[in-house]
Amino acid sequence: MKNLLPPSHFLPLCLGLLCVLCACEHKKAASPFEHPQQETAFDLAEIQEHGELIVLTQYGPDTYFEFRGEHFGRQYMLADAFARSIGTSIRVEVCRSPEDMLARLAAGDGDIVACNVPDSLQTADYQYFRGDTIIQSWAVSKEAPALASALKGWILANKGKLVALSTLQIRTANGKTFRPRRRVSAPIRNLAKGEISLYDPLFRQYARQCQWDWRLLAAQAYQESAFDPEAVSFMGAMGLMQLMPGTARSVGVSQQDVFQPESNIRGAVRLINQLNQHYSSIRSESERINFILAAYNAGPGHVDDARTLAKKFGKDPNRWLDNVDGYVLRMSEPRFYNLPEVQHGYFRGSETYDYVSSIRVRWEEYKKAVR
Repeated sequence: MKNLLPPSHFLPLCLGLLCVLCACEHKKAASPFEHPQQETAFDLAEIQEHGELIVLTQYGPDTYFEFRGEHFGRQYMLADAFARSIGTSIRVEVCRSPEDMLARLAAGDGDIVACNVPDSLQTADYQYFRGDTIIQSWAVSKEAPALASALKGWILANKGKLVALSTLQIRTANGKTFRPRRRVSAPIRNLAKGEISLYDPLFRQYARQCQWDWRLLAAQAYQESAFDPEAVSFMGAMGLMQLMPGTARSVGVSQQDVFQPESNIRGAVRLINQLNQHYSSIRSESERINFILAAYNAGPGHVDDARTLAKKFGKDPNRWLDNVDGYVLRMSEPRFYNLPEVQHGYFRGSETYDYVSSIRVRWEEYKKAVR
């Protein structure tokens, strides 16, 4: 009995042995799922089976960017067209640099690089693809020969069509196609009668639902479409208040009704109410209007990124003029939109800055002209 451990030592020893046994059992159970070697890239059949093509790219005006909740960029639109040709959807993974894109492609984190890979970074590990002046050097792993062959065939089959494939067209439910257009009307239809537009009764009716001055809503409509109910932007925004397709669906406006003035205005006011709630923490109504207008134009994600940067650099994230507006203007510069705090990347901040400023100025003009 004298060889037995005293009780004070027995419990720690048992616990130690139990931990060792559990660790061994855990390692034994986990071993079938370990991958000591790099996983090979998915090839075409596996991508089609999973139903998703993972595209690696960067933020930029030609590559990929978000606008009012939709996705754009010529490289993105072409990658989406290729994905549809092989029967899959598309998922975009945004990388910070060409080196990051190639590293993630090598690691199997993506299927294709839809971005210009500089000559200095091109190696024998990948296959590169060119298609006139638009597709300059996309990359696919050499471990995915069937995918590479499909991409090569798609580019050859669409030679001369790549510009058209990367240009937006809007097709309605009845088969009518709307291409980008905007017919400009006078900003005030009849000053003597105090008539801003043909749609004043609708602006008056629906402005009450978002508690806005109806002349502000009219000023926004003029900025959006110049009072053209069939206007279509190059980004696919539609109608009097320029609703994007996804936005229109989210506010209950069908593709069939999106060019109807009342439906379009009603949807826009629903969006304004959503944005008013999003920025409810901004107590000043006048300031909140600035942020609602900016988010209507660029999407709340981009505006929130600018607010984050304003706070980061010592400005007031709840004030527009001389605070957040300055970072909105910088959001087309890579040194800002590539900062880790920025979640939604590139956008044309100068357009959003001018959008807010122009509407505020026209609203003041309308208030003086139409009482």
